Amino acid sequence: MSDFNQIISSDKPVLVDFFAEWCGPCKMMKPILEELKTKVREEVTIIKIDVDKNQPLAQKYQIQSVPTLMIFKNGASVWRQSGVIQADQLKTILDQYK
Repeated sequence: MSDFNQIISSDKPVLVDFFAEWCGPCKMMKPILEELKTKVREEVTIIKIDVDKNQPLAQKYQIQSVPTLMIFKNGASVWRQSGVIQADQLKTILDQYK
């Protein structure tokens, strides 16, 4: 968890994908996040957190459904949404936090 706190404390936006292996919509997010990564390059950090393997984090951030996407900046949660979101929409949202 200290690694996670260190990552989200960055002054560049950090997109966190809370997911589960058994979740169909979560699998749909994988290629979307890969596409997003090519669009934002080094401007944004993108990490995936498996809620089944990281239950304390899932509880801390009250993850009720997966996928849940959160954006952190300087350690604070600045945006959150559950469900599948397209890469272009995510890029538009992330651009607000650069």
